Amino acid sequence: MFYLGTHEPAWLKRLEVPLFISRVRLARRKSFPQALGRWALDSGGFTQLHKHGRWNLSVADYVSEVRRYANEIGNLDWVAPQDWMCEPTAREMTGLSVARHQELTVENFLELRDALGMLVIPVLQGWDFDDYGRCVDLYHKHDVCLEEEPVIGLGSVCRRDSDRQITQIIEALYPLNLHAFGVKGKAYVANEHLLTSADSMAWSYQARRNPPLPECAHRCCNNCAKFALAWRQRLLDRTNQMRLL
Repeated sequence: MFYLGTHEPAWLKRLEVPLFISRVRLARRKSFPQALGRWALDSGGFTQLHKHGRWNLSVADYVSEVRRYANEIGNLDWVAPQDWMCEPTAREMTGLSVARHQELTVENFLELRDALGMLVIPVLQGWDFDDYGRCVDLYHKHDVCLEEEPVIGLGSVCRRDSDRQITQIIEALYPLNLHAFGVKGKAYVANEHLLTSADSMAWSYQARRNPPLPECAHRCCNNCAKFALAWRQRLLDRTNQMRLL
């Protein structure tokens, strides 16, 4: 399953392909579109930690928002917890260690699982290779059987420069049912056979660096559904070609 990342909530009522949308975008709205296809919710943790150095949204408020999205938008596959990503830039803002970010991520998941049930997924966080194994152990310590979870988020991978490092982490965690958050196209193609799902909005970055499509009147296709769908199709074609090799 590949979720097309977008910062345009209106696409929910226009597109049938699976979408991945941040609550940062939905929280600004008073009403919501009804989803034509399936979608998943990003909690917006990157924005929270880099802007505030902490989560300034309570668990109760997040639960209330999620329930509203599920009821009013519909077709919601799952939601990410209020996790604490472990990129160095995030830790610089919080002043906390990787281990503490992992503890806070697991603690939040446990609270949300009690309130939202299976709608919320566990997320593995870390930075160095061995961090992810320790995060797995932390979930097991709290009696969360990751081997039985249908989707497990893999965090802090989207801003890595090394595709090989991403592959090593994914291979070490296989056969857990991993969802790779914000994975780049090349890394997705290389690891698609080891993943349950992934999301990306790398198409928007690519659109900003290239001229608009010939049929488009806007200056840039970074908010263009036509460009995004074409990019998605090329990515899926590449993964299909890899399967045939």
